Amino acid sequence: MLALRTLTAVVGWLGIAWGLSNMVPGEAADDFRDIETRLLQFEGFSQATAERVLASAAQDTSGCDSHAQHALLLMEIPLVDAALRSGALDPFNQRTRSLEARARQALSCTPRDSFVWLVLFGLQTAHGVLDEHTFALLAMSYQTAPNEAWIAVRRVLLAVPVVRSAPGPMQETILTEFQTLIANGFLDMPARAYQNASEAVRRDLQARVEQLDTHSQKYFADALQKLRS
Repeated sequence: MLALRTLTAVVGWLGIAWGLSNMVPGEAADDFRDIETRLLQFEGFSQATAERVLASAAQDTSGCDSHAQHALLLMEIPLVDAALRSGALDPFNQRTRSLEARARQALSCTPRDSFVWLVLFGLQTAHGVLDEHTFALLAMSYQTAPNEAWIAVRRVLLAVPVVRSAPGPMQETILTEFQTLIANGFLDMPARAYQNASEAVRRDLQARVEQLDTHSQKYFADALQKLRS
């Protein structure tokens, strides 16, 4: 349950309802670019709007339109969480199958899409599967976008909670990305990852924080204080 909530946090679900239920084919591409941009800024949709857009997109959207598929993945993740919280197993299973199918369709067109690899990793951890295959998905996300901040700030939220279950080299990659984000001034998501970490993982993270310069340490401490206030 916690892992799925973490996957949902990667999106940022703020319940903003937009009037996008009447998209026409000639406008859909631009609409989805706008949706993608807003969701990547951690804005969101109401559940009803998301369901409406997803249903419409099933007929009108190309599986190889990467902007549309990113937007639809970002919209569908919170619906998986909502189905789980409702206690209805069939809708939950239906949503997870739909999300995975969408992700794999996207990868068939753009196999180096780091965000989609990350979504698949998140689905595996949401199911409590922390095997070699799961961390291979995460490895593909790192390999295809090692330095893209918009992906890294999401990846740290998903990877840090399971860092101690990862193979040794992957543990180092996760902790280094956490540290690098702070050093580069991306504080909010590493702070959230730190705040929600277990005591053992927090010790590992703290050791990385203490390797940073004093200014970075202070800015990170301020970000943590802001979360706690």
